[in-house]
Amino acid sequence: MTYTRRALLGGLRRYLAHPSRLLQVVTGPRQVGKTTLATQLAESWPGATLFVAADQPVTPDAAWLGRQWQEARRLPPRGRADTLLVLDEVHKITRWSEAVKGMFDEDRRLGHPLRVVLLGSSALLVQRGLRESLAGRFEVHRHPHWSFQECRDAFRVSLDDYLLFGGYPAALGLRKDPERWARYVRDAIIETVIGKDVLLMTPVQKPALLRQAFGMICAHPAELLSYQKMLGQLAEAGNNATLAHYVQLLSAAFLLAPLERWSGSRLRQKGSVPKFVLRDNSLVTAQAGAPPKLLRRDPARWGRLVENAVGANLTVLAEMDGCSLFYWRDRQDEVDYVLRKGNRLVAIEVKSGSGAPDLSGMAAFVRRFPGARRVLIGPRRAPKGIEAVSLRSFMLRPQQVLP
Repeated sequence: MTYTRRALLGGLRRYLAHPSRLLQVVTGPRQVGKTTLATQLAESWPGATLFVAADQPVTPDAAWLGRQWQEARRLPPRGRADTLLVLDEVHKITRWSEAVKGMFDEDRRLGHPLRVVLLGSSALLVQRGLRESLAGRFEVHRHPHWSFQECRDAFRVSLDDYLLFGGYPAALGLRKDPERWARYVRDAIIETVIGKDVLLMTPVQKPALLRQAFGMICAHPAELLSYQKMLGQLAEAGNNATLAHYVQLLSAAFLLAPLERWSGSRLRQKGSVPKFVLRDNSLVTAQAGAPPKLLRRDPARWGRLVENAVGANLTVLAEMDGCSLFYWRDRQDEVDYVLRKGNRLVAIEVKSGSGAPDLSGMAAFVRRFPGARRVLIGPRRAPKGIEAVSLRSFMLRPQQVLP
């Protein structure tokens, strides 16, 4: 049974119905159902449709893209609806954005009734093309990893299973066999993303360093890791600038999110030690070197998985709502996450244990930044002035912590 991400599909349909005929760009990780969603859109489209993919053994060129566009123009109309052209993995085509710009502008000039959807799984290459050639011609739809609510509704996944096995739909069907599940995540997701969306699409002089860096980050979810410390433990030689660039590539491939330290000063943030959040907990568990059931029994490792899952949800929330996400640290005082929207701040602490939470870092943060909201995720009760949100409630409705 194919599950439909109704909110995402509905939003795409609504934008396509607008008279402007802007390009609709769908971007997000591999294996989260972008192609499935576009197929569902094409199947239900009332007009003629053409669906083509650039993810081929031999990468097509801009001339191929132009031929597909021309073919879509020639399709006989169906009813009164415009023709729909869907181009999957468009970022793999060299100079794709220039070709799209030329065809799109020609459609406008000559009045061709064409609606176009572009799909891409590399944020770096998609954004570069949009920025360089397509300004004012597109709207972006972000399709993130599956949320706990989506996985619960579609696959009856428990919260503990979601925290251990993540939200890749195809992988979730294998979770009853943890070894097979882990091999699938490593081979079909991690290796495919690194091999096809990073190494083949962007010049990388030290691929071994990139892979080792990603492995180290996965071993330290939701933790602060300086580039200098990482280089000291990696077998492959490199420097801070090279490592920071590779982290940017991994981030653009929707594998991780490096968070800066919030200080109130942009100059100081740029020099901060990053806190790395993996975009999906499966990236951690599949490479943990221990069965998932043992990770659940280890309070320290389980705590990191919980904090990482909260961070991954906050990352998506910030991107969707136009917020910024940070962490905060000053000597021994620390706050797990800081959400900022305009002048409004939310300090967020995540606690997975049963003992009394240490909230001294949150108290120090509020002394430094008066007026910030304080949210404690995990315990059912919190001291006066701090909002308590259960982990389950947050994972089902993360928007409740928005500034």
